[in-house]
Amino acid sequence: MLPEEMTVLAAAGGTAVVQAASTDAWAGFRQQVARWIGRGDQERTSTELERLDRTAGELEAAAASGSAESERACLRHEAGWQARIEALLEDLADTERAHAAEELQGLLTQYQGTVSAGQGGLAVGGDTNVSAEGNSIAAGVINGGAHISPPPTPDPSQG
Repeated sequence: MLPEEMTVLAAAGGTAVVQAASTDAWAGFRQQVARWIGRGDQERTSTELERLDRTAGELEAAAASGSAESERACLRHEAGWQARIEALLEDLADTERAHAAEELQGLLTQYQGTVSAGQGGLAVGGDTNVSAEGNSIAAGVINGGAHISPPPTPDPSQG
């Protein structure tokens, strides 16, 4: 049985796989996860790449089916990847397990530092402050035009 901190790490790994599957970071993240699970075995790494691709495909299909199906698919895949990670860690000797856990933590930390935004979006990898003063406009992203003018004068009949 794994120590609690390794079970938590495995759960974070499963969540990260699911969350990364639909992002720009997926290609690199899936490579790193497959290499980590493969532990130097090229055939095993290749098998994990295929498994990760199936996960991404199933999540994409579920997302197209609707939010309820998407949520169920996410939970199912998170649990599945957590179980795979736990099984891998359990099969390692204690010293190798500690090293593998450190590697996984590093991989997850690196992924969590990745930000991306879709077309027309704004990605910020830290704090940001957007403010406006006087008669100005402030925004992270403006899609389309912006126009500032004084408010219309009310019609005298409106009071």
